[in-house]
Amino acid sequence: MSRLTKENWTGRSVVVLGLARSGVAVAKLLHHLGAKVVVNDLKPRSACPEASELEALGIPVICGKHPDDLIHEQVEMLVKNPGIPYRAKPVQQALAAGVPVVTEVEIAGALSEAPMIGITGSNGKTTTTSLVGQILTRSQVKCTVAGNIGQALADVVEQVTSDEWLVAELSSFQLKGTDQFRPRIAALLNVFPAHLDYHETMEDYLASKRKVFANQEAGDIAVLNADSPVCREVAKTISSDIWWFSRTAPVEQGVYVQDGVIYVINEGQTQAILPVDEVALHGDFNLENALAAAAITLAAGATLDAVAQTLREFHGVEHRLEYVATINGVRYYNDSKATNAQAAIKALEAFTEPVVWIGGGLDRGVDFKELVPVLRGRAKAVITYGQSKSILAERGRDAGVPTVQVVDNLEEAVSRAAGLAQDGDVVLLSPACASWDQYTSFEERGSIFKQAVHRLQV
Repeated sequence: MSRLTKENWTGRSVVVLGLARSGVAVAKLLHHLGAKVVVNDLKPRSACPEASELEALGIPVICGKHPDDLIHEQVEMLVKNPGIPYRAKPVQQALAAGVPVVTEVEIAGALSEAPMIGITGSNGKTTTTSLVGQILTRSQVKCTVAGNIGQALADVVEQVTSDEWLVAELSSFQLKGTDQFRPRIAALLNVFPAHLDYHETMEDYLASKRKVFANQEAGDIAVLNADSPVCREVAKTISSDIWWFSRTAPVEQGVYVQDGVIYVINEGQTQAILPVDEVALHGDFNLENALAAAAITLAAGATLDAVAQTLREFHGVEHRLEYVATINGVRYYNDSKATNAQAAIKALEAFTEPVVWIGGGLDRGVDFKELVPVLRGRAKAVITYGQSKSILAERGRDAGVPTVQVVDNLEEAVSRAAGLAQDGDVVLLSPACASWDQYTSFEERGSIFKQAVHRLQV
């Protein structure tokens, strides 16, 4: 694929597959740059409220079907919504015809004047990205945070300038559709089995994550988790400079914990940042996110004081182990973003108190056996709902949890949890599953959980 610039779009025929936020943004951007854009979405027109906005700009929108002639010989690129699988007919047609298939990230990366910070991993991306934005801002290092947080990347690339950082949370779906994308600082937080219904193999999932480093050069920076065997293997193939982060041992370059204190070592100079017990975020996995954010931002020019103050004050992101309320001595936490077993395990491990665990959601054929040792001795009750309720209940029984209940929905789960929890206990929604069997997003699921909790106080 030829190198993309702002100047070479005029008259180019581009198909944007999928509306949603990123599809609308990239369609408007490429239309503005002179491309001949056609947008296609399989959903019916009634479910595509964004179509009218694009049509008002002169962008044709086809809803309700994938036309057989959507990919024709003049089409030079297909920009697809990250969540659309590669088995979709237009994607297969484009690949067969040799038409490049990319995501919005590829376009934004090529057109951004601002150097980019790309953050990926199976878990912790949003928390880490949010921390990076706040630390840089406190350090008076100019930055814009976009991507899966807030605005789409295509919405901001024409506004960002060369004297700031463009900070992006990046999923494997987004990265799989990249070719020339080159973040100057790229971070891989961790890798656990996830999204295998989309990627089909763990090898494809990991290959997509590794693309965040694919085009880095000497002088660029890769930030990696030294405690992750997968990250250590990935590091062997990276040509950029590596900054490590570790909860367990000192590193040669990067951020680490030793004797209860967080340190940074850079070019042989070691400096203390703050004691671990002053970090506001709860749990070992959030400590990893804090270490990663510290490494990323210090590499990007942040000050030690800004890192320390932000880590003392940052209490988390909505739906990520979010404290909701204390009712009758029971603390309720919303971790709706935990869409896989590893994320739920990390949330469960964050508590020493007895936990009433609520789990469930979309059934992806996962057996969840890794939950058993974590639930054993930690969960006093398990309440499951959704498509995966039976298998999760079975795992609760395998773990010897004294009380296992199966319910129909999240509201009923909260009511049951309130009846089982006692003063000093924790009620934790950390579903270990995607939300799409009953809810449109993890955000909707988390909001419904919080509403149900607050109704207990009425």
